[in-house]
Amino acid sequence: MIFRTEYFKLLRQFIDKEQIKVITGIRRCGKSSLLRLLKDELLAKDKTSDQILFINFESFKFSEIQTAKALYNFVEKKIHPEQKTYLLLDEIQNVHQWEKAVNSFKVDFDVDIYITGSNSQLLSSELASHLAGRYVEIPMFTLSFKEYLSFREEYFEHSANAISTNFKNYLRLGGFPVIHTVNYDKETAYQVIKDIYSSIILKDTLQRHKIRNVELLERVVKYAFDNVGNTFSGKNVADYFKSQQRKVDINTIYNYFTYLEGAFILYRVPRYDIKGKEILKTQEKFYVSDISLIYSVFGFRDRMISGILENIVFLELKRRGFEVYVGKQGNKEIDFIAEKKQNIIYIQVSYKLESQETIDREFSSLLSINDQFPKYVISMDDFFEDSIEGIQHLHISDFLLKDEL
Repeated sequence: MIFRTEYFKLLRQFIDKEQIKVITGIRRCGKSSLLRLLKDELLAKDKTSDQILFINFESFKFSEIQTAKALYNFVEKKIHPEQKTYLLLDEIQNVHQWEKAVNSFKVDFDVDIYITGSNSQLLSSELASHLAGRYVEIPMFTLSFKEYLSFREEYFEHSANAISTNFKNYLRLGGFPVIHTVNYDKETAYQVIKDIYSSIILKDTLQRHKIRNVELLERVVKYAFDNVGNTFSGKNVADYFKSQQRKVDINTIYNYFTYLEGAFILYRVPRYDIKGKEILKTQEKFYVSDISLIYSVFGFRDRMISGILENIVFLELKRRGFEVYVGKQGNKEIDFIAEKKQNIIYIQVSYKLESQETIDREFSSLLSINDQFPKYVISMDDFFEDSIEGIQHLHISDFLLKDEL
């Protein structure tokens, strides 16, 4: 296994601390591997194997643990009363009312608790109601471009391609770790990802929310995937279905988007009015948790490249801990306003700056913002002027590999 360095660095800070460590993210992004790496770390620090209890609730071995009471009874039998126990609980959302058991563990035993989950709504509601102030969340994503390069170096001996060549491969395959441990061709890779996608739709959406209209949910997913990088609302989706001679309740559409967010398939990004300094409630954008999910449904489409590049930049900002908004400045749109610890960066993303009109459009939006925070135009141009009036132009691969933003 390869160390996911940034996540492990965060996790290591909280070993033996009081907080419950909650690792969240889409299925197959690497949460279970992170827990296994943690187990190895604990053993290397002279913890004994009987101090570490690792339960994967998707394993048939633990299929009888379906309720909080069953979980509590199982753990109680395994814990040694005279030493600290490290509880590593993988895919905890499969246990009904799990939060009651976890809360009791903190009260009744000397334990250090780590849990993972693949449903954000389920985790957030239960953590907020039962474990408020007693947990820390570590959001986990699929591979960044930098991590992808590490995987290539680890798993393939002859992978010393140019950065631009590696980025084009990353662009077409996405970041699910399983794809980059074997030298898949694109068609096979997309089939593997399609299986991941189907599992997420089935387990974290259809079954969990008892959705019967499978075909409608899939059409909503396809609409969102096909409009990555575009602003739209639930009403836009309802109007689209109406144009297809199909009436759909707008509340159903909003519920489906909420469920898809809960399963980490989609991320909702609100718009922010820079001049009015307020978050707007209409015409949001949705981005996908990994671009390969789009390809598994549609295949790779050249016409979607601008939205795909935006999606990659969005995920990089989220990995680095930024709060991300779509910006509105008068009648101009800023692709991203990203905030972290009172620092702000502004970003425009474009496929190619091939005409003066495109250059003027992308740079003018940022030039209209009168503050001193960093501003970037990001594209796939190999050669272009480095900056215009303080606005820095970067190739997207250079942006993704920057140590600091």
